[in-house]
Amino acid sequence: MLRRLYDWTLARAAGPQAERWLAGISFADSSFFPVPPDVMQIPMSIARPERSIRYAAVSTIASVLGALLGYLIGSFLYQAVGVPLLQLYGYEERFADFAASIASNGFLWMLAFAFLPIPYKVATIAAGSISLSVPVLIIASILGRGGRFFLVALILRRYGAAAQKLIDRYFNQLALAATVLFVGGFLVVRFAF
Repeated sequence: MLRRLYDWTLARAAGPQAERWLAGISFADSSFFPVPPDVMQIPMSIARPERSIRYAAVSTIASVLGALLGYLIGSFLYQAVGVPLLQLYGYEERFADFAASIASNGFLWMLAFAFLPIPYKVATIAAGSISLSVPVLIIASILGRGGRFFLVALILRRYGAAAQKLIDRYFNQLALAATVLFVGGFLVVRFAF
């Protein structure tokens, strides 16, 4: 199944709607959607390494805008929308600790959460619920999300063809490693906060 998703994504990476899908997923990931933008950005950058920097910019801009939506959910729709989202992702019990961490040093925590492969939507909702400064949220989101997406873009721009061969050859092992990292990120957030 993962192989088919990867192949489907690669086939769409060169399509006319690929950047719109990337922007939509990047926006939604920062506010309510469980799929990270890397799912689109990486295959798109492998298929078209010369456009990897552009894809990173699209991901960054859309992700920062999505972070603002997450912030608004935390600020104005916490009970109606935020709590159900936190319940859906299993973060409701630990949310107070998460918000307290952001309240203690908002910029550094938001920067870390923006860069790491963990559910950024939880951080943006928490930032809104504690009324973190919007400029702090925006700057941390630009630096953290941009740092992450541009790092991936630069690596794939440099090693695009080699990366595709490596992925094709070791797809199952890489999918397992990515799953372990993804689940590990969730566990770190769940038990660290």
